[in-house]
Amino acid sequence: MEGYSNPSWLVLMAVGRRLGLFDHGAFLGVSDLVLYPKALALLCTAGTLACIAWAARAVTPGRAWAVTLLAGTALATNLSYVAWSFSGLENPLYGLMAAGTGAVLVRAVARGGLTAPRTAVTAAAIALLAALTRPDGAVLVAAHPLVLALFLRRRDLARSVRALALYAGVVAVPYGAFLLWRHAVFGLWVPNTAVAKAQQTPQLAQSGDLLTYAGWAFALIGALCAGAVLARPGTARRALVALLVPLLLVLLAYGVLGRDWMALYRFATPVWVLAAAVAALSAVVLWEAEGSRGRAVLVMALTGALVLAHTGRAEREASFKAHPTLSMCFVAERYGQVFNTYAERLGLRHATVALPDLGGTLLTTRLRVLDLAGLTDRRIADAYASGDMRALRDHVLRAERPELLHAHAAWVDKPGLTVARLADAGYVPLYRQQNGGDFVRADAVHDPARIAAVRAWAAPRLDRLIAEQDHTGGCGATLTPGQGAAL
Repeated sequence: MEGYSNPSWLVLMAVGRRLGLFDHGAFLGVSDLVLYPKALALLCTAGTLACIAWAARAVTPGRAWAVTLLAGTALATNLSYVAWSFSGLENPLYGLMAAGTGAVLVRAVARGGLTAPRTAVTAAAIALLAALTRPDGAVLVAAHPLVLALFLRRRDLARSVRALALYAGVVAVPYGAFLLWRHAVFGLWVPNTAVAKAQQTPQLAQSGDLLTYAGWAFALIGALCAGAVLARPGTARRALVALLVPLLLVLLAYGVLGRDWMALYRFATPVWVLAAAVAALSAVVLWEAEGSRGRAVLVMALTGALVLAHTGRAEREASFKAHPTLSMCFVAERYGQVFNTYAERLGLRHATVALPDLGGTLLTTRLRVLDLAGLTDRRIADAYASGDMRALRDHVLRAERPELLHAHAAWVDKPGLTVARLADAGYVPLYRQQNGGDFVRADAVHDPARIAAVRAWAAPRLDRLIAEQDHTGGCGATLTPGQGAAL
């Protein structure tokens, strides 16, 4: 179910698998489970910079290279952008769609083609892909109509209406069909992930967090450059207005999303892309308008702001590099292979395991999986959305009654799956981790001696695995269901 919250990225994975580029083995010793998504990310990043250059050529043809260089530098020095673009998730494609939206609008405004059918169709196609890449990407659908309204002139009213109708048709027909399919299959108009995460009204504080991470000095210099360009009539001002519209939309979408447990602002990729484009374009346009003294001040201000920004987030980025978010290989081994071994040693056939980390697990487990995070489980998602943790516990511990269960940290505290409640439901620990750990339903194991044997087997191996948590190592050329722990 979670795959249908980002179907365009899912299609790219499926195409790669069909062509033998993904989930088939290794290339030069690197698993294609890692290599293929990173190759796609590299292509998307190159496409993002190409879109920025394409937009810049319509505003400042002679210095489009400088705009691209500045924007590329800002993105390359932003670990949030780099880490999540190459994480294997859909971020780079979303960033590319944001850049593409901005580029089409900038060129249309700069060259007087905003009401042209070609602009409407291109902008609609990109917005549609954005909406199918991430649920919050749907905000980019509003970019073209808003820019059209901002630059509406009475004499162009008829052409604007025709362009808007064409745009709406290109977006609405396929996206409407997708929504109808989702509702027919899953009974939801929004993805189950959005239900589980219980999205709320926009929170401005979250946008403030992004400014803090980017660096207030850098944000201030960028805002001053943009303000100076907006104060001067001309093509650059119109182009910058067009570029600011999608930036404000993705900022709004970011504020709506619930705070993510993963570090370094996973959902901010399109914000970084469009903010870098706005800042770079503004700085270069201002450079062209200033004399030697003004240019010197601009260079010193940008350099100083960039250094301050990098210094300000250095500690946080160093911490992320040392302890990144869970890797696919760690999850595959810790929750897929280890629980396969539990089931084998305990004599559990056709068992279910309940846990919150699914990615690598689903690539290796032979067990039925119950998603404690609710991203792929409708009942659990509804419980999180309504805040009814009793209903969640009843569903897990009384209705589903999985033979195996893992929870720790927030996945114990939030749903209330405490050790005491698990014990009351008949679960005994196999391995304790923080406030939770790995559990088995005692009545599912016919020989109690097996539980003690599994505990003795698990403790030293999992202690070492969790302590080392090697995020740089691999997990083999392929991952297949049924693999046991090689600890």
